[in-house]
Amino acid sequence: MSNASLLSSARESLSVLRPSEYTAALIQVIQANADLVRGATVLEIGSGSGVVLAAVATLGAASVCGIDIEQDAVASGRLLLHELGHGGVAEFHHGDLWEPVLGRRFDLIVANLPHFPMASSHVPGRLPSWSAGGPDGRYLLDPFLEGLGRHLTPLGRAIITHNAFVSLERSCEMVAYHGLALRVALTTLVYIPGDKLDCMAKHILEAEDGRSIHRYGPYAFGEMHIVEIGATGTVA
Repeated sequence: MSNASLLSSARESLSVLRPSEYTAALIQVIQANADLVRGATVLEIGSGSGVVLAAVATLGAASVCGIDIEQDAVASGRLLLHELGHGGVAEFHHGDLWEPVLGRRFDLIVANLPHFPMASSHVPGRLPSWSAGGPDGRYLLDPFLEGLGRHLTPLGRAIITHNAFVSLERSCEMVAYHGLALRVALTTLVYIPGDKLDCMAKHILEAEDGRSIHRYGPYAFGEMHIVEIGATGTVA
């Protein structure tokens, strides 16, 4: 495929890869912690449109690296960073989770992983890899947390999205086992469209309805955290 065709395909993918409320909240916390970004080597797992890496590049990251399982996302990220003048500090890899960066460590790792507890992965207008996290929402979250310590520098941090209805307690226990600590940097409500709510694992919906999932007539909102993870003693 020619470069022109690749660019055209990347632009056509933007509607499918469009940023969500999760992305906006993640960028908000990253902006509030700009001191962690300036001069840092940054990795994003599940880079999607590339807009989060565009934000950290704008804040002065020394280098940015994106990984996504969707080839269109890789192309879109490269295009966006190039168009914004950050192509020289950006690299993108087509791959699954940590595989493309085995043996490497980063000062900051960011992620908005698919971790919605879904019995079905079909949401109109979105790729199957966009939100589906398996029946408990942890299909990708758990291996991400398991590998995180091997890819952070000693004083490195991770900033990720984390649905409140996907056991924050379990995540705290997992990172603690690897010598890391977790804190909630931001909690916000995100709208859950009806077609997405219909796909939600029933046992979680029943347990969290009225707790971390709030309904008002036909509208539903879920609590979502942005969490910061780092070595024990470095995360206040």
